[in-house]
Amino acid sequence: MIQIDVNSGPLIAWLMEQGLQGTSQHDLLDGYCQRLTEAGVPLMRFQLAQRAYHPEFGGIGIRWLRGESITSQHYEYQENPGDDWLNSPFFQLLQQEKQELRVSLEAGPPFDFPVLEEFHAVGATDYFAAGLRFHPPEEAPVDPRRPGEGILVSWTTDRAGGFSNRELDLIRTTLPHLGLALKSSSNRQIAKDLLQVYLGRDAGQRVLSGEIRRGSSQEIDAVICLFDLKGFTELAERLPGTDLIDMLNGYFGLAVETIQAHGGNILKFMGDGMLTMFNLGSIEEDAHAALAAANELCGKIRGFNAEREAEGLPTAGFTLALHAGDILYGNIGAKNRLDFTVIGQTVNQTARIAGMHRSVGQNIIMSEDVKRAAQGTNHDLVSLGRYMLRGVAEPIELYTIYRGDCSCNS
Repeated sequence: MIQIDVNSGPLIAWLMEQGLQGTSQHDLLDGYCQRLTEAGVPLMRFQLAQRAYHPEFGGIGIRWLRGESITSQHYEYQENPGDDWLNSPFFQLLQQEKQELRVSLEAGPPFDFPVLEEFHAVGATDYFAAGLRFHPPEEAPVDPRRPGEGILVSWTTDRAGGFSNRELDLIRTTLPHLGLALKSSSNRQIAKDLLQVYLGRDAGQRVLSGEIRRGSSQEIDAVICLFDLKGFTELAERLPGTDLIDMLNGYFGLAVETIQAHGGNILKFMGDGMLTMFNLGSIEEDAHAALAAANELCGKIRGFNAEREAEGLPTAGFTLALHAGDILYGNIGAKNRLDFTVIGQTVNQTARIAGMHRSVGQNIIMSEDVKRAAQGTNHDLVSLGRYMLRGVAEPIELYTIYRGDCSCNS
């Protein structure tokens, strides 16, 4: 039977407060470990493992060591888990559906788990681990190779004799409250990560901040950028699906990395193209950033294509259209399905400009509005002439970036 420790009350109250405030996992766990030690628990090491909802990694580990800064580690997605996981105490907790696991380390090796030999080697005397689910047991069966929502936690001490019963009772009593606070923190982080991944950095933050009413929008000055791959339709007809996706991800990866590095926001992917926006505070900043991104992307794609050709892989060219002006930026759609995007005459005209690539024979083209906003640019902007665009009443002068290597001029 768990004995309620007098120190549990203040710690529980603190955990609930942090959960309500949405304190970050790092700050929450650092404060929790410090308060455990202040309550007399001789904590040497603390470890948290938790599933992550992120496109680049599948799990996160956070470690606290006495006298050191708290650290975190991200674990990549793996179809087949590695031996470190399969031979860990956490894996056995899940596999045998145990609530907790305790191992005395004072007697020395051999231990059932290799990691405990490492702990013993640095003076650890006692190891205690426990897990919490963040869903009803019947909702998702336990799969130790692909853990569901919840946390796995361990506490290690180096005091002779290990943890006392009172100290373990304090840990057990406060664990559910730690779990709730962590769930609050992780849910917000998951929402932030997923919204940024699927909506873009700026739009994701706006939605998370409450800009979710249909029809709500903001009029802003910005530079709109339309990126598209050339010859992709033909490639799609002759390449296997997996090769096509890998190829598309390669080009998109370069384009997104470059555009974001210059402050641009990715609004949406459209087949083999994408719609992006530069909105850095002034139309002059937007234009300079867009030109820098376009020029840099030229060189990167040229290098990427050279690498693919050396490996005997197919390549694609690209087109990029830039236009500047007023846009409406906000929520558009139905009551139960919204898109946070841009609309307006500037967006429509960017699409018209994008349709002129073949006529002018250039990969990168921009409107006179972008050229005007980018006064003082170091890029060599060359006029391509004046054109009547479909749906536009007045002729518009188009420009391109001239590069001596000609990599973007055809």
